[in-house]
Amino acid sequence: MPYIKTRDGVDLYVKDWGSGRPVVLIHGWPLNADSWEDQALALAEAGHRVIAYDRRGFGRSAQPWTGYDYDTLSDDLAQVIEATGVQDAALFGFSMGGGEVARYMSRHGGRKVRAAGLIASVVPYLMKDDSNPDGVDASVFDEQMKKPIRADRPTFFAHFAKAFYGVGYVTSPVTEAVLQHFTHMAAQGGIKGVLDCIDAFGKTDFRPDLSAFSVPTLIVHGTADQTVPIDLSARAAARGISQATLLEYDGEPHGILVTAKDRLARDMLAFLAG
Repeated sequence: MPYIKTRDGVDLYVKDWGSGRPVVLIHGWPLNADSWEDQALALAEAGHRVIAYDRRGFGRSAQPWTGYDYDTLSDDLAQVIEATGVQDAALFGFSMGGGEVARYMSRHGGRKVRAAGLIASVVPYLMKDDSNPDGVDASVFDEQMKKPIRADRPTFFAHFAKAFYGVGYVTSPVTEAVLQHFTHMAAQGGIKGVLDCIDAFGKTDFRPDLSAFSVPTLIVHGTADQTVPIDLSARAAARGISQATLLEYDGEPHGILVTAKDRLARDMLAFLAG
């Protein structure tokens, strides 16, 4: 590796660390596989094989014009699993990455998966409609995200990073360097994928996918998450997944891969050992 080619010819960048029982990590929007580095290091040092890849359109992967729907993205995940030859893997998806886990479980039958994790995930459904009256209005995705990204992408992500990590409403905000690292990863994404994925994570209904979770599933979410509200996501997912374990991190924002990195690594390792 470090690249594999999908069925539709897209090159995906893959990091493959360590040896042992495999763990596959799927990153959030608008980041890349490096956003998992603290947990990936801890898992590999604890004796796991850790595979993390850049979603199409992001990081070091190719930037095709199409394919930013969850059926295609879950097919990309299936291709990563096939190309790396893993068996009995644990899949962990952060934020948008939780959608790939959910759709993989239903579309691909959870093949070669022994456990799953939804970390600050968008699953099961964010958008407000008649069936989800407490959801997020579509205008948030269209007018408050896509429109300002088109107008001034760097400024949007500079502000978004602060909400992502809880700057201004948690007691121990991240450093300026962490915010800069976020904007650097965000800048690597292609504009078409960045925009299309807002529709994917914001408007895809994963409620029908929940019954396909037939393996133990760890759900972790911060109670102060302003980006993906916990009531719409983790708590609803825990009610719909039969073997779910929900851990709520009191006062934590969306970016718990950084703000609660050591705690999250410990909880992931304990879950995998259980």
